[in-house]
Amino acid sequence: MILKKNMKNKTIIKRIILLIKKGLKKSPKGLHDPLFIGNEKKYLNDCINSGFVSSVGKYVETFEKKISNFTKTKYAVATVTGTSALHLVLKFYNLTSKDEVLIPSLTYVATANAVKYCNAHLNFVDVEKNSLGIDPEKLENYLKNISKKVGSSFYNKKTGRKIKALIAVHLYGFPGDLFRIMKICKKYNIILIEDAAEALGSFYKKKHVGTFGEAGILSFNGNKPITCGGGGMIITNNKKMATKLKHLSTHAKKKHSNDHVHDQIGYNYRMTNLSAAVGCAQLEKVNIILKAKRDNYKLYSNIFKNNDQIKILDEPKFSKTNYWLIIANLKNNKLKKELMNALTKEGIKSRSLWRPLHTLKIFKDCQRDKLENTLNIFNKSINLPSSPGISYKKK
Repeated sequence: MILKKNMKNKTIIKRIILLIKKGLKKSPKGLHDPLFIGNEKKYLNDCINSGFVSSVGKYVETFEKKISNFTKTKYAVATVTGTSALHLVLKFYNLTSKDEVLIPSLTYVATANAVKYCNAHLNFVDVEKNSLGIDPEKLENYLKNISKKVGSSFYNKKTGRKIKALIAVHLYGFPGDLFRIMKICKKYNIILIEDAAEALGSFYKKKHVGTFGEAGILSFNGNKPITCGGGGMIITNNKKMATKLKHLSTHAKKKHSNDHVHDQIGYNYRMTNLSAAVGCAQLEKVNIILKAKRDNYKLYSNIFKNNDQIKILDEPKFSKTNYWLIIANLKNNKLKKELMNALTKEGIKSRSLWRPLHTLKIFKDCQRDKLENTLNIFNKSINLPSSPGISYKKK
């Protein structure tokens, strides 16, 4: 019986690999390689020739303005990473060891790390299968069970800590159900922050993600839809926040022509002019890149349209995703490891989804809800090659 199952799995895997090899006419080098088709070299040379290669230079503020325009937010603050951007936002709200922050367990570790930098406590919640975002129904039921109201705030009945913030993560560029999440946050007086690190070019109800909460953050790491090599951005409509966090990102250094005056503990988090120059060039071609990524989704959907063992995750009806990394859901969770090993042997890059954080030793003692969807998604899903170059056609 076991032998028959193994033979069946091998047949399924062989068929899947043949479909991928036939469908992918361009052989991708990695899971997500950047696409440089614009003024990247020109702007970098301009930086070098000007001598302004660090955090001072015209491209940093230009990139901020361009991101503000693209996301339709009033303010943007450029940082060295998406993690540093999230850390600054959390610092703005003065999180302490007496506070708890709700986050999905199914997210990249950076989301949790930023919370721990503030000495606050994590509380993991479950996600929806269709959007990969926080499940609003489960979230509300969980808060009903664990919280009690004291004054205008809600506290965890078990720990006595204030439930201060919720970080909604738009995983792999898929927008969560933000209207329902916003409603719950308002009801429980919880600060809503959006981790849109993976979601540049993703929209919920025709509005860019990261613009629904008090603030959102973006990432421009080398593997993101557009890249600066490394970098992040805070987007917000809160002028006070933008002003303060920009100040904190530059070691809290006050403007002075010939002295160094720092008025509080700051951080070396400001994006460099070199990185911003690449970002400016990338953003000029963002619609071309996003189209190529959407074409990747169409390509994979067509490849597997008649295969009942694997299905490409579609964007939810209420959203438009950037399809940062293509997600393949397998019918049989036992196929996952075997398929990934077989793809590796064929030189086709794949990867497991982010490992649920509650399964890591460093977060094993954190409080959490029941996380059935999180584990089910992780056990049955993989990322397939998603570089924009797969579908990009040079004109």
